[in-house]
Amino acid sequence: MTNKEIASAFNRLGKIMELHDENPYKIRSYQNAYFQLRKVSKPIAEMTPEEISGIKGVGNAIAGKIKELLETGTLETYQKYQVQTPVGVQEMLQLKGFGPKKIRVLWKELGAESIGELLYACNENRLIELKGFGHKTQEDLKAKLAYFLQSRDKFHYAKLEPIALELIAALKTALPNISVELTGAMARRLEIVEYIDLLVGTEDSLDTLLSSLPLTLVDTQEQYRLYRNENNTPIRVFQCAAADFGSKFFRFTGTKAFLEAFIAASPDTDFRAITDEKEIFTKAKLAFIPPELRENADAIALAQENRIPTLIEAKDIKGVLHCHTTYSDGINSVQEMAEEAQRLGYDYIGITDHSKSAFYANGLKPDRVLAQMEEIDQVNAQFQNFKIFKGIESDILNDGSLDYDAEILAKFDFIVASVHSNLKMDKEKATARLIKAIENPYTTILGHPTGRLLLSREGYPIHHEKVIEACAANGVVIELNANPYRLDIDWRWIPYALERGVKIAINPDAHSLIGIQDIHFGVLQARKGGLTAATCFNNLSIEAFQSHIVARRK
Repeated sequence: MTNKEIASAFNRLGKIMELHDENPYKIRSYQNAYFQLRKVSKPIAEMTPEEISGIKGVGNAIAGKIKELLETGTLETYQKYQVQTPVGVQEMLQLKGFGPKKIRVLWKELGAESIGELLYACNENRLIELKGFGHKTQEDLKAKLAYFLQSRDKFHYAKLEPIALELIAALKTALPNISVELTGAMARRLEIVEYIDLLVGTEDSLDTLLSSLPLTLVDTQEQYRLYRNENNTPIRVFQCAAADFGSKFFRFTGTKAFLEAFIAASPDTDFRAITDEKEIFTKAKLAFIPPELRENADAIALAQENRIPTLIEAKDIKGVLHCHTTYSDGINSVQEMAEEAQRLGYDYIGITDHSKSAFYANGLKPDRVLAQMEEIDQVNAQFQNFKIFKGIESDILNDGSLDYDAEILAKFDFIVASVHSNLKMDKEKATARLIKAIENPYTTILGHPTGRLLLSREGYPIHHEKVIEACAANGVVIELNANPYRLDIDWRWIPYALERGVKIAINPDAHSLIGIQDIHFGVLQARKGGLTAATCFNNLSIEAFQSHIVARRK
């Protein structure tokens, strides 16, 4: 069990106890345990009981519960409350920005015991008269419920990728000579997917092999068999003859719109019985189109004009430009983050802890900014051919100004400007707020432009065109936040940014050593947007990056 899973168990326990109006002291202790356990860098499962008890915010009682979790995979206390709570009410606890106390009122006073019942109550205006609610709260809840229902039975690509790769490895180990690949939305690296789709090229029966894996067959269709694993993840297995693998991979990977446009561009051409799908493009007299670009007809036009870009790869990223440390809400030190970035093959790292207004994330007041800068100088002295740059993730305040005064802002090498508060502005105000921050001469990178959390929270509405044009006019880079729960800027807006000459920085927003590796997911999304090495900001060398930030200050 990972540290994140252990911490999340206490978060769930605290929420369900608050739902049942239990002892506030115990609830706070479990909530505190959640926050502290997330920050532990060493695997808790490998720690001694004494080490676990010694973790900040963890005493003997919580240490005992951690032991129970590690031994049984669950908490008896949580199960007790779970039995007392309707499944639909437990589902309500997943709603972002709607806490257990409000949900308790809706359950106990309104009698709503499911998402559907709650949505119906909103549509009937039944929340307006409830104490602590009102029309505005009701409308906000309706929007959250609609988004929740829309996102149900969908998955972050990042969650399914390791499961899919493990399945592919198992199939290739058992049948070394077969062709097997991800297909469908997974092959196109779509950020949100509904299934793991696998294509297997063999005439042999897969029944015996698949039944030996931890999979349960739940449905058989003409083109595929649907399985679920022990975590109920849906997996569709498509099968074809080995000689037909290229044709079928091409067919099952592209969207309907892409395939229709492709066929229309090559009428009367037979694309059947092709082993290597590259032959399909040769037959069509088109440049090869990578799977990531097979979303719509746009890629066909590029291929016809031989303008398919050489898409960025992970090896093209030279620097890591958005990282948090123990100075704010990260779990590793400046030195540890730098050493890990160097170990992973990067040439530089930009430390960007939270600014002072981010009190919830232990944001840095000016004295701590100066202390961190001094520490960075000390750590930098230990490196050769690697550099730590001094940055900050500055909150964009309500009026669009940056956190800190000019005297402090001028001390940073670069600044990622991001919105973290007041996410409910209308489109005009939210756009004006971002543009004012973009026009600030100290802003280097606009961080996660919409603040979205995929499958949890829609981003605040902005005029993307106006924001991108402001970045172009002011020489500001736009971040593609590589955290797989954000992936913000949306890849669909990258082509517009590139047209306007705006560079994209693929930043991990890392809060731990392993978080740096989220760059992988950012690269996948950047490829969907047509990003190349030349149009990626952190493809710059140390010297070029240094020159850029110096030039920005002149």
